[in-house]
Amino acid sequence: MRTIAVTIACLALPLVAAGQNQTLASTMEVYVFPKEGQDAAQQSKDEAECYEWAAGNTGADPFNIADQQQADQQQAQAEQQAAKQAGSGSAARGAVRGAAAGALIGEIANDDASEGAAWGAAAGAIRGRRQGREAQQQAQQQAAAQAEQREEATEQQLTNFKNAFSVCLEAKNYMVKY
Repeated sequence: MRTIAVTIACLALPLVAAGQNQTLASTMEVYVFPKEGQDAAQQSKDEAECYEWAAGNTGADPFNIADQQQADQQQAQAEQQAAKQAGSGSAARGAVRGAAAGALIGEIANDDASEGAAWGAAAGAIRGRRQGREAQQQAQQQAAAQAEQREEATEQQLTNFKNAFSVCLEAKNYMVKY
């Protein structure tokens, strides 16, 4: 627990090394103004305490959420690639099935299995392509819906964290907007 507090305290210090003067709150796009003239050191300490409190009470950590968002985006891309492959080979499978059915029908109808197989293969290929496109569209829609659900859940976690962080800072006499 001490390591976490030290890490959070280090994060709360202004980021001077990078040539920037950002507080912990500003890295999360939360704007904090001291109502009672708290100095920068006190504000950093208060932000670190509120960060720890908000993370503990919401179960969300904005820095982990950013990593989670990146992983979600990569997963969504992989799912879209897989969805593009859905239904591939459908025309060939349809042609084989159609040829088999056509051969059987051709043999029964006019004792010419080859002609029936040719017609069946053509019809099966067309049907297979259509089914393949439908399967691909359905897989892409499903992948997009899942990606959107993950994105909304992650965004809700971040909003919950910012609400908790803000409440804590407001209790310490800061004005907070995000």
